[in-house]
Amino acid sequence: MPKLDDNPLLAAEALPRFAAIEARHIKPAIEHVLGTERRNLERLAATEAPSLDWLRDVEALHERIHDVWGPVYHLNSVASNPKLRKAFNECLIMVTEFETELGQNERLFRCFEKLAAKVTSGPEGELIRKGLRDFKLGGVALEGEAKQAFRDVSMQLAAKQAEFEQNLMDATDAFSHHVTDAAALAGIPETVRDRAAQLAADEGLDGWLLKLDPPTYMAVISHADSDALRERYYRAWVTRASDIGDPQWDNNPLIEEILRLRQRSAELLGFENFAELSLATKMAESPARVLEFLEDLASRSRQVAYADLDSLRTLAGHELEAWDVFYYAEKLKAERFIGDEELRAYFPLPHVLSGMFSLAERLFGIRLTEVEGTELWHGTAQAYRITNTDGSPVGMLLTDLYARPNKRGGAWMDSCANRSRLGPRSRDPIAYLVCNFAPPSQDKPSYLTHRDVVTLFHEFGHTLHHLLTEIDYPSIAGINGVAWDAIELPSQFFENYAWSPDVLRAISCHRDSSDALPDDKIGTLTESRTFLAGHYMARQVEYALIDFRLHVRSEPASRDEVQAVIDAVRDEIGLTEIVPTPPFNRFQCTFSHIFGGGYAAGYYSYKWAEVLAADAFAAFEETDTFDPATAERFRSEILAVGGSRPAMDSFVAFRGRPPELEPLLRQAGIAA
Repeated sequence: MPKLDDNPLLAAEALPRFAAIEARHIKPAIEHVLGTERRNLERLAATEAPSLDWLRDVEALHERIHDVWGPVYHLNSVASNPKLRKAFNECLIMVTEFETELGQNERLFRCFEKLAAKVTSGPEGELIRKGLRDFKLGGVALEGEAKQAFRDVSMQLAAKQAEFEQNLMDATDAFSHHVTDAAALAGIPETVRDRAAQLAADEGLDGWLLKLDPPTYMAVISHADSDALRERYYRAWVTRASDIGDPQWDNNPLIEEILRLRQRSAELLGFENFAELSLATKMAESPARVLEFLEDLASRSRQVAYADLDSLRTLAGHELEAWDVFYYAEKLKAERFIGDEELRAYFPLPHVLSGMFSLAERLFGIRLTEVEGTELWHGTAQAYRITNTDGSPVGMLLTDLYARPNKRGGAWMDSCANRSRLGPRSRDPIAYLVCNFAPPSQDKPSYLTHRDVVTLFHEFGHTLHHLLTEIDYPSIAGINGVAWDAIELPSQFFENYAWSPDVLRAISCHRDSSDALPDDKIGTLTESRTFLAGHYMARQVEYALIDFRLHVRSEPASRDEVQAVIDAVRDEIGLTEIVPTPPFNRFQCTFSHIFGGGYAAGYYSYKWAEVLAADAFAAFEETDTFDPATAERFRSEILAVGGSRPAMDSFVAFRGRPPELEPLLRQAGIAA
């Protein structure tokens, strides 16, 4: 048992000592911090006359737990191993139990009610309002068996969702495909073949060893000339963690259990279904409004999506299989516009990062400087210090950009530290920015597709939201406390700059000539923005409808009913008329956004926030893409305020009116 004095998770440092954290440190640190904060909670709940100082003490309690649990949660996502995972799963239950106890603490709730009678405006008023809401959603009004049942459900749900993510990670890491015939890899980019050759050599094998990480999957499914190889990879991708894959990682039983637990939690709180519970913290006013919004988008995009897929079928000269879509899309894009691999040569990751950071300085007056020698959780992770142009501190950014085993797939931004100004306790924000790009080779940097560039800009938009906050209370600073269906506004807004000609020149540098992307290619690339936009819009709406219809039911869906909902939505959207979905597809077993992450009954947020983002960017287009006055207004009215006021109020304060749908439809090339 390590001594607490030597435990890196309990070190009072601004930046966690990631390199020193081991699995053996986790449980003692969690037990210590939870024990300490339970005593603090008793003291705070006994307060007779709560004040703003009292409110800051409550905030500090949350932060002290985040300081210990946050690094553990992060390491479980980016540097998982059996010992760490075991400690994480054990402590996840402990942390969830504490959070549920806190949310059901009636005396603390009464203190918030007393304070609400005295403080009704400003960030403090919003913090108190959201605190009261969260108490009610945490079951504070429940009594007896119902209160204990809610606690039990909360702990079980946290464990099942974590298990879903871990099954998906294990199933992905377990797959490999050994190739000895070079002809079988025809069409696959050289960078991917080189990496596969190195992996094979590392295993003492001849030829190439292909894994199932996102960069390899996308390279194969988009570029492999071999129909058989594309089919093999498609099948492997859509059967991960399913009954058709290895049964030890089958997520189907977990899906049933997660849906059952969510419905039970909603019923205990007096909601008809989990969708109603989910919307209690979002902008959308009702499940009916969400379904109306999604069905409207489906109707607007359907015919355009049909035409998109029909153009791929014409190019192919035969009926399309599911594993053909990305391949022929890349062929058609290269024929009409410019292909991903031609573009990849222009986007070395270090140069893209430098240009993106310069754009942030141009728009928002901040500078990012790499901090050399910072020990993080992996040798490729990097730290950057952020300051305003006058030198005043803003915070830090920690990046982890390359795919590897034992790392969760996808891309995300999360909080390492929240901005706080809580009496003597003062801290600037620190953000994680995580992606899964193809790693660099020994003598070459990682080169990005333009799709990768858009992903990086998206996550950096979230990062700016977290770092540029001016709110002193952590629970509503940065990304915290923002309505979930508005959380994607800054990220999708910032994506637009990945299409700007000025920005494309700044972030591009050809691998051979060092030339920037020439104007003719920039023009062709920007013209391609609406390429297959109808198809992509319809596909995202399909995912959102599947999610929402699974959670708007009054009875949790069985495995067969889950599949029936998926099949019905696919029939409604209609893409399967041109590209049938194979019967072995188990998409639901990989849908970690809703079964492992925080998007349950909220996947629609991507499209909802896209409306906000397109309309917000239109404000720049009406003046100048880099207009400093508009950028300052976006920073002050959207980024700086975090969750300190309702998201719609922030949007209206920036735009001068409520959001409109037309800019999104125009951006996607879909008639209004």
